[in-house]
Amino acid sequence: MTKRILLVLLLTILILGGLFGMKFFQIKQAISQAQVPPPPLIAVAEVKTEQWPASLTAVGSLRSVAGINISNEVAGQIKAIHFESGQAVKQGQLLIELDNATDQAELRGLQAEQRLAQIRYQRSVQLIDKKFIAQSDYDQNKALLEEASAAVSSKQTLIAKKQIKAPFGGELGIRQVDIGQYLPVGSAIILLQKLDPIFLDFSLPERYLNQISVGQSVTVNVQAYPDDAFSGEIMAISPAVEQQSRSLKVQARLRNQDRRLHPGMFAQVQIVSGHQNAVLTVPDTAVTYNPYGESVFFLVNDDKGFTVQNRQVQTGQSRAGRVEIISGLSAGDKVVSAGQVKLRNGMPVAVDKQAAPGERGAVQ
Repeated sequence: MTKRILLVLLLTILILGGLFGMKFFQIKQAISQAQVPPPPLIAVAEVKTEQWPASLTAVGSLRSVAGINISNEVAGQIKAIHFESGQAVKQGQLLIELDNATDQAELRGLQAEQRLAQIRYQRSVQLIDKKFIAQSDYDQNKALLEEASAAVSSKQTLIAKKQIKAPFGGELGIRQVDIGQYLPVGSAIILLQKLDPIFLDFSLPERYLNQISVGQSVTVNVQAYPDDAFSGEIMAISPAVEQQSRSLKVQARLRNQDRRLHPGMFAQVQIVSGHQNAVLTVPDTAVTYNPYGESVFFLVNDDKGFTVQNRQVQTGQSRAGRVEIISGLSAGDKVVSAGQVKLRNGMPVAVDKQAAPGERGAVQ
């Protein structure tokens, strides 16, 4: 009986031990497989040498050739308004009339005094030749006439300033005053902008000073008309380099006959010189931009297979989905163009035979 019980216990222990050993082996194998994941699949692009037209890119803003907030030189109450908001006006066109009834009355009194002084002076001219009056009386009458004439001229100038006119032709903004309103000196009345031509202000790093000149053509794109390009030419280059940014201020002039360009617009600028430069390029998806600089994952092929190394690069211009590489790579080098999100230095990788999705259409 005892032998039977021992035999049963022995068989039970053997069965449980076998099950435990099998389970332990399965768990160990699963852990081993989890620690060695398959290498990530990446797309690779080759560093190419391309001929790019020698051009510079920058960003800037548009500014009117002439733009002011029209205001009044003298105080007064608005008598009449002769324009509408958004209207195109010509130089010298009357915009606002301030009440000048009191000034007109004072002008008539001054003109009467002027006429009296004129009569006295003319009489003095006749009498001085005959020596009937003293020279001092003649001089006094002449001075009184000049004083009266100056008073009339001063009042006429004041009345003229109460007729506010456009100092140059352009387009008006939104009216900021109403009829009957009293305007203190210097009150803002309306914005006036001359839109044709229009200026473009932008900056370039000082290293490009030898590549730009007055009269050079520029091409401009704005967000409002993404499919259209506007052409112009450089009109002025600042003679001094900004000390803080080490950049040059440049001004170009654009034709704007259709009034589609407006002051304050953000503009992308391209300056073309007509020459061709040989540059190294990679797809823009290959470059990682960080606060400390740009980098790419460089593909290394050795006896162990493919691995990647993170490499710092200096980039230049971007055109048609490709980025210029100024330093850090050589022609023929291979870089990761897709799949680099989870990569780290020295990591094994598997190379996809196909190009990255964004480059497949360009593969010949």
